[in-house]
Parts: sequence; structure tokens; C-alpha cells
Amino acid sequence: MPIAFAYTLIVLLIITSILLTLLILLHRGKGGGMSSMFGGGVTSSLAGSSVAEKNLDRYTVLVGIIWFACIVGLSFWLKVQIA
Repeated sequence: MPIAFAYTLIVLLIITSILLTLLILLHRGKGGGMSSMFGGGVTSSLAGSSVAEKNLDRYTVLVGIIWFACIVGLSFWLKVQIA
């Protein structure tokens, strides 16, 4: 496999790592959170959770899956390069 593949995955891994850290920090904890500073405090009557919080959960899971796929892709690339 070409080395450009590895560089692409590394850049994507760095970007998703930063995004994942920020998204996790935006989640509301037991005592509130940074998400309430950015409009996450608006609640809806559906199951007591806001639409913003549900979307934040979805984005966090999506970025986490991309982050995990980058790690798996890099490990496969490294295995091919060593063998």
C-alpha cells in the first residue's frame, strides 16, 4: 500500500481525536456541562432530553467510529509494511 494512505489516515486520526475530545467535553454531566453554554440547555418534552443533546450524542458516536476505523486501518497498513 502507498505511504499516502498512511499519511491520510494519520491526518484523519489527529482531526478526529481533537473533535472527539471536544465533543465529549460538550456533553452534559451530572452537574450540567459545557453544552449548556452553547444552547444545550434548551430541553424538549421528548424523554426529557434535548434535541441538541441527542444530536451531540450522534455526532460523538460517528466521530468515534471514524476514529476507531482509522486506528484499525493504520494497524493493517503497518502489518502489511512489516510483512
